[in-house]
Amino acid sequence: MRTVLITGASGGIGEAAARAFARAGYRVVLHCFSGLEKAEALSRELPGSVVYRADLRDPAQVRALAEAFPETDVLVNNAAVDLFSLFDWVPEEQARALYEVNLLSPVTLSRLLVKGMLSRQSGCILNVSSVFGETGGSCEVDYSAAKAGLIGFTKALAKEVGPAGVRVNCVCPGVIRTRMNDRLTVEEAEELADSIPLERFGTPEEVASALVFLASEEASYITGAILDVNGGL
Repeated sequence: MRTVLITGASGGIGEAAARAFARAGYRVVLHCFSGLEKAEALSRELPGSVVYRADLRDPAQVRALAEAFPETDVLVNNAAVDLFSLFDWVPEEQARALYEVNLLSPVTLSRLLVKGMLSRQSGCILNVSSVFGETGGSCEVDYSAAKAGLIGFTKALAKEVGPAGVRVNCVCPGVIRTRMNDRLTVEEAEELADSIPLERFGTPEEVASALVFLASEEASYITGAILDVNGGL
C-alpha cells in the first residue's frame, strides 16, 4: 500500500484530499498542528491512517515529521497560513512565520523525503499553491510571494528529479469554499463569484480530485505542471 503524507490535513482542502486518497487505496498520514482534534476524528474514519502533530514554523519539527515517515510515496505540501493586510503593516515576525509554513517547510520536507523517492526510483511531490501565486493579490503580498515560490520550486525540482522517475507537480486553487475565505461578507462573496467564468466558488473536493489524479498512473507522463483549479478565474 502506498503512503501519502498530507500537511494541513485538518483544513478544508487537506481533509478532502485525505478522504480522496484513502478512497484511492492509500495509507494516509494526517499532519496537523492547531487542528489536532479534527485530525484525530478524521483518522477514525480512515482505516490505517495516522495523525502526526508538528508546528511547521519550527524547522526541527519539520525534520522530525520527515524522519517519522521516510517511506512516503506521495507528499502533498498543502498546509498554509494567510495574512490579509497592507504589506507595510505586517509585523516581521508574522511574515517570517508565513514563509516558514507556506514555502520553507514544503522545501525542507521535499528535500528530506525525496532522498527515499530517488533511491526507490519512484515517488510524487504535489505542491498546493494558489491563483495568487500566479497573479499576485493586493493586501496578500507575502502570501502571494510564498505561493509563487512554490510554483518556481515545482518547475525546477521536476527537472532535477525527473530522470530518477520522481514527479513534481503543482495545483493552483482559485476561490475555494474553505475557512480562509470566511472573512468575506455575503455581498463580497457574490461579487467575487460573479467575476469567475463558472460563476461559483470551487469546493475542496474538486481540488482533492486534481491532487489524486496527479499522483496516479494516469498522470505518469505529467511533471513540472501547474494545474489551475479556479473556474477560469
